[in-house]
Amino acid sequence: MIKSMTGYGRGELCTESCKASIELKSVNHRYREIVLRLPRSLHILEGSIRQAVQEKIARGRVEVYLNVELSGEGRNVLKVDRDLAAAYLRAAKELQKGLQLAGEVTSAELLHLPGVFTLEEREEDARQWWPVLEGALAQALAALLEMRAREGRQLAEDISKRVERIKALIEEIRERSPQVVEEYRRRLGQRVRELLDPGIPVDPARLEAEVVLYAERSSITEEIVRLHSHLQQFADCLAGEGPVGRKLDFLLQEMNREVNTIASKSSDLAINRAVVDVKSELEKIREQVQNIE
Repeated sequence: MIKSMTGYGRGELCTESCKASIELKSVNHRYREIVLRLPRSLHILEGSIRQAVQEKIARGRVEVYLNVELSGEGRNVLKVDRDLAAAYLRAAKELQKGLQLAGEVTSAELLHLPGVFTLEEREEDARQWWPVLEGALAQALAALLEMRAREGRQLAEDISKRVERIKALIEEIRERSPQVVEEYRRRLGQRVRELLDPGIPVDPARLEAEVVLYAERSSITEEIVRLHSHLQQFADCLAGEGPVGRKLDFLLQEMNREVNTIASKSSDLAINRAVVDVKSELEKIREQVQNIE
């Protein structure tokens, strides 16, 4: 079954030392594009994350948002620069003595002085967190794929109805085509009799030759056959598996080409009206196909 390129998925996994949460958002794109939004400390895992997404997504722009919260031994380390704090304290006492100021410098005041306290990340290999991230990513991908599949089923249902409508219109055109030739034969004979003197006989062979020439020029049999073939391939793609968006887009282009040829060959009002309806349905399908993987 076809899949939409639009979807959203979220995954979260916790351990005693790590909590990983991942969000995936996908939208239409002509090709596959994966955009990673990772903390700087996890850039070493970019290749693994990208590969995991590529194995599941064939087409579309996918944005990956990842957040990791460490706990216990995995937390960041708070460091105190005792030497700097002592220097601040000596400088403060000298300033108090020189200016004859009262009071004492407290630890709370030292806390706000730059450089006394610093928060440092532990220098650890981020690859140790990959099993947790992989689990959260698998959850997010499963949710994303389910949403894309659900929307794909809705698209397939709508497109299938329009394909059936096009088949009906093509059948109307096919049935109308022989009638157009017969109407041309009658109009031609009537026009010739109107132009010739009453005593001059009409040459049936000459009239028939003109009708045959007109029938050959206006024949749309090949276009009808190709349209039926394209519509069958289109239906097979909708019922098949795997990415088919580009193939569907190509088939739509070919069907438009055949329909335009029919319009150029025909001067019949009924056929041209049916052609307009077919092109309208094809355009609506094209808009839907732009969102198919």
